[in-house]
Amino acid sequence: MYGMSFTRTLRAVGGAVVAGALLFGTAPTALADQNRKDQWPLKAFDAASIWKESTGKGVTVAVIDDPVNGSHPDLKGNVLPGKSFIDGGRGDRKGTGDHGTGMASLIAGHGHGAGNADGIMGLAPDAKILPVASPEVGTGVDDAGLSDWIKYAVDHGASVINLSIDPAGITDSDELAVSYAMKKDVLVVAGAGNDGASKISDLSSVPGVLSVGAVDKTGQVWSKSNSGSQLMLTAPGVEITSASATAGQYRLADGTSDATAYVSAAAALLRSKYPDLSAGQIANRLVKSAGLPPGQKGLSLPDSHYGYGFIQPLKALTADIPDGSKNGPLKAPKADPSAGTGVTTAGSGDQQASGQKEDGLGVGAIVGIAVGVLVVVAVIVVVVVVRQKKNGRNGPPPGGPGGFGGPGGPGFAPQQPGPYQQQPGPYQQPGPYQQQPGGPGAYPPAPPTQPPGR
Repeated sequence: MYGMSFTRTLRAVGGAVVAGALLFGTAPTALADQNRKDQWPLKAFDAASIWKESTGKGVTVAVIDDPVNGSHPDLKGNVLPGKSFIDGGRGDRKGTGDHGTGMASLIAGHGHGAGNADGIMGLAPDAKILPVASPEVGTGVDDAGLSDWIKYAVDHGASVINLSIDPAGITDSDELAVSYAMKKDVLVVAGAGNDGASKISDLSSVPGVLSVGAVDKTGQVWSKSNSGSQLMLTAPGVEITSASATAGQYRLADGTSDATAYVSAAAALLRSKYPDLSAGQIANRLVKSAGLPPGQKGLSLPDSHYGYGFIQPLKALTADIPDGSKNGPLKAPKADPSAGTGVTTAGSGDQQASGQKEDGLGVGAIVGIAVGVLVVVAVIVVVVVVRQKKNGRNGPPPGGPGGFGGPGGPGFAPQQPGPYQQQPGPYQQPGPYQQQPGGPGAYPPAPPTQPPGR
């Protein structure tokens, strides 16, 4: 379905930056230490405090992307076999691209060396990565597409799906795959795009997807991060250091891809600490704990550039936030037509099951109408009899003035407002997602982080 039409828009900026600005070769220890120091989001998030609350243990995050090099020293042991939709083999091997390995390292990298102090540390270092390797443009692979990749991830244990990709088009089957994921309680996270456009990517705008934009280390929106009314969150996406597919090499990039990986990692932390929350309720915690930089705190949210703000994982893990509804801030996904034919209304399932036509009246309705008619007739008869007796004693004969047969008889009284004509109910009031997120603030600097013991 995609093969020749599938693009890697969210990867273009990262690839260009790696090639033109920084691509480390085999590095001495000092350089590896510098890679860790360059991971400014860990300091901004106060990762050391986060890892006291959760490390993502027990959670699987699917990375639909390039193959993920499971032998990389910073990822070894954290990458499942997965599947390659490029050649049908495993997804946990070195491919021609670096992007998949880079995203996996931001999510579940554990570093290497003494005390795991060198290399890349992911935000959820004890999470597992399920690599779902997808083909690049021009590979000639056209027998699988996004819907297959999402369904594979759902059916193989992922509770979060990271989509740092941008397909050239979205089909009905792709939307139904997102619906399938949500039905199975899997959170789907996608990047908004790197075009600087006032429209987020088609993939990130699919109902049920949590869309992500990018901010820099001051919390300001990256100039090339796409914007739009459906944008939900932002996360670090500027000057991001991550692992390359080649051991000993690292990459530096900008993009909503990296921001998406950080949101997926934050979701993994939450799914580990709060296993009973639904995917939508996990999104709710991220939304309700999001922040804004100084000078932007008066924004009406969701904002087209920030969404509800940038993620604050520590607050999301520790704040007292009500669970909220099952879907949380996520839009209800597209319904699967295979579940029924046409538009189903309340009760129509029972009518069809009993052999009644959709536009006909069921037996219960007919009986109810008949009973109602009999009651009305009985009331009229009683009123007539009482009136006749009364008129026979104190008034003119039936048929004269004041009787039912002539002028002056009782008419239809003006209808009083019924219970369904009352004031609008609570669902017509502003909902919780129109509130300002608590605790806005720029990414605070924190002391150098230490990785959790492994």
